[in-house]
Amino acid sequence: MTDRDRDRDTSGPAPADAGGPEGRPERRIDIAGDAGGPVVAGDHNVVIDAQHGSTVTLLMEGRRPRPVRRDRVALLPRRQHAPLGRDTDLARLATAVRDGGPVQLWGAPGVGKSTLLRHAARTLTPERDGVLFLDAARREPEDLAQDMFEACYETRGYAPSSPELRRLMTGVRVTVYVDNADFSPEGLRTLMDAAPDATFVVAGRDRSLLGDGTALRLDGIGRAPALDLLARELGRPVGAGAEGSTAGDLWETSSGRPLLLLRAAALTRLEPAGTGALPRPAEVGDLLPLLLGRLDAEPLRVLRLLTTLDDADLDIGHIEALGGARDTDVLCGRLVDLGLAEQTQRGYRAVADVVPALRERDPEPFSVEVLCEHFATWIARPATTAAQVEQHARALEVVAELAERDGRPELAVRIVRAASPALARSLRFGVWGRLLDLGLPAAQLAGDRQAVAYFTHEQGIRSLLTGRRVMAAVLLTEAAVLWRQLGDVHGANAAAGAHQYVPSHAANAQGTLLQPDGGASHVASSGPSAGPSAPDPSTAHAAGAHGTAAHPPGTSTDPGTTAHTTAAQHTTATTHTTATSHTAATTHTAAAPHAANAGAAKAGAAKAGAAKAGAAKAGAAAHSAGAAHAGASAATGAAGTGAAGTGAAGAGAAGAGASMAGASVVLKVVAVIVAVVVGRVVISQAVHSFAESRSGSSSSSSSSDTGLAGRWTGSDGATYEFDASGGGYVSHGRDACGQDASTEFTGSGDTYSAERPIYDTTSGSCTDLLGEATTTITLSGDSAKVTTTMTKTYQQGVQCFSCGTLYLTRQQ
Repeated sequence: MTDRDRDRDTSGPAPADAGGPEGRPERRIDIAGDAGGPVVAGDHNVVIDAQHGSTVTLLMEGRRPRPVRRDRVALLPRRQHAPLGRDTDLARLATAVRDGGPVQLWGAPGVGKSTLLRHAARTLTPERDGVLFLDAARREPEDLAQDMFEACYETRGYAPSSPELRRLMTGVRVTVYVDNADFSPEGLRTLMDAAPDATFVVAGRDRSLLGDGTALRLDGIGRAPALDLLARELGRPVGAGAEGSTAGDLWETSSGRPLLLLRAAALTRLEPAGTGALPRPAEVGDLLPLLLGRLDAEPLRVLRLLTTLDDADLDIGHIEALGGARDTDVLCGRLVDLGLAEQTQRGYRAVADVVPALRERDPEPFSVEVLCEHFATWIARPATTAAQVEQHARALEVVAELAERDGRPELAVRIVRAASPALARSLRFGVWGRLLDLGLPAAQLAGDRQAVAYFTHEQGIRSLLTGRRVMAAVLLTEAAVLWRQLGDVHGANAAAGAHQYVPSHAANAQGTLLQPDGGASHVASSGPSAGPSAPDPSTAHAAGAHGTAAHPPGTSTDPGTTAHTTAAQHTTATTHTTATSHTAATTHTAAAPHAANAGAAKAGAAKAGAAKAGAAKAGAAAHSAGAAHAGASAATGAAGTGAAGTGAAGAGAAGAGASMAGASVVLKVVAVIVAVVVGRVVISQAVHSFAESRSGSSSSSSSSDTGLAGRWTGSDGATYEFDASGGGYVSHGRDACGQDASTEFTGSGDTYSAERPIYDTTSGSCTDLLGEATTTITLSGDSAKVTTTMTKTYQQGVQCFSCGTLYLTRQQ
């Protein structure tokens, strides 16, 4: 066994078992996630097309895959030595696991959470169906849920829908250990809900396990184990005299964190034979610079590669090819021994605090061109599987980010375009979405119109497969327009063909349904219905932060009578013409295409200072047929009193809403302002949902309503209502485009959320799709908290600026 085969913040005898826990023969279950042909996601059969965009068809009746349950699962971490000084912690952990979990280990970096978790996974008695060990570093809960499914079932090329996944995993009694699970409470709940009968043991930096379960804080080891650890690493006893006193001081200064003690011992070993002395306690904070200063050229080059890739794993083959070092395996083991790198299930990565330390010493990163060329070539090899690409998805993500930051967006496009088909086939839709989110703005900056169409198309496919139906309708509509502008009939038909599987209410929220053999319609551009509204629940927040005028209760916002904010250029290819009157008009042009609005100028009609070929309406932004997402101007809607703000207001997509319960006759609005900024331009999106009368009488919800269903009073004084629908809740109303739409809040327990598109609606109609916002409702008895955040952006430089919070109280 080499030094790197044991966890370096441990020592002591190696486990005596010859296989899995309790001496059972070890049965390794590999998670493949690869499929060469069509894949199945939920009810959809998907053919991945790297050129024109993927195609989707519905499964024929009875053709859903039938995965076969494995008798027993054993997906274990690598073997290691037992951690020193953790007997009490292991006993507490064992008791919590035996009680059924969930259990969370949390504590400071370097305190030994991963070591204890791995040791527990190999030694504690698992549930009857086996044990799984997963590394969640930079991974989405949904992707980990797919890992669990593939470990527990014999399947290939199948990602069940969330309800189907829960059905299949119900009754599967496995113990799931998840390292680096730095999720929010909602993220943890999503992961654990995917396997209702599993026992989860997770480790992360912060405590996020709320409610049921046991959260165990892990602190440093005691003085005696710390001295034993130093002795083990030094290969000799620690003297009782001055050296023993220094060792005790090191233990106290390091708070007993094994990683710091390992580095202190490593620095001592690097001294000439017989002359090494433990560093003084005052040098604990300088251990990293001292260690880096002792590295030779070869290990320093490999470490520079790992730190360039930030927190990404890299397997030994890539390190050898890129680092150019001899005996790379031994060299990486040495970096692990020095406490500068860590060995993971997928390869090696730099320890977190080494990244900034080495960048400060050597700010020049590894060559982005070399990284892009290497990974693009590797992905294109026939022997490279989708599972291998997914295992290096974080590295690819970092490389794409570096390329764009370095002013080379075309390199980012190349990497994401190469990786996207493989990530789709791997059925890890979380990381696939992250890469697509990088690819789209990079394609816009690079002026790559074909890539813009492709990434928009694939985002639409992904939204359809993950049940985000409104976003699927928006993106697939836009993709069809972009493909037709390029003359790519195959791509346009693929987008239109997928669009037909969007449920009608979601499609109608965005405009006319597309037909595969017909022209693609533009996103609907009718303005929002005027009418009385409840007070805006986040107006005070937005006004306080940005000076946006608050609208008095009962007043309406007319985007056509607005003051205009100064527009800032977002990309070098964008020209803005701004009129600061109530009839402000703005024209945008860019190198990359965007779906033109029905009222927009077409065929490259923009010139600096004028809008031609279909002039914009009062208060509207005109986009040429070739205009990109990048760049937007905004006008602030004035209240009925004539007040005008300095931000931009317009009707946004339907968000948190109210719906009829029984025969209620209540007109309600949940208006959550999501303000986003492009460059220096603020665009406020009002998220509305209206519940309309269905009869001539009204009734109050009773106190017997459970969950979110029923009628609520908001902290703004307005009344809101929700209908139960399946496992969630639904509201009916109108979206930003003036179309009827339903908003579905899905989730479980006490947390439900809905995702909606965010537009630039400064013209009073749907123009640029800027991103997505998520509204989350968290219940606590007869109270609820409504929080809206910007979760995705489809333009460079767009960020959440004033996301709002509303509190609800159930009406009795």
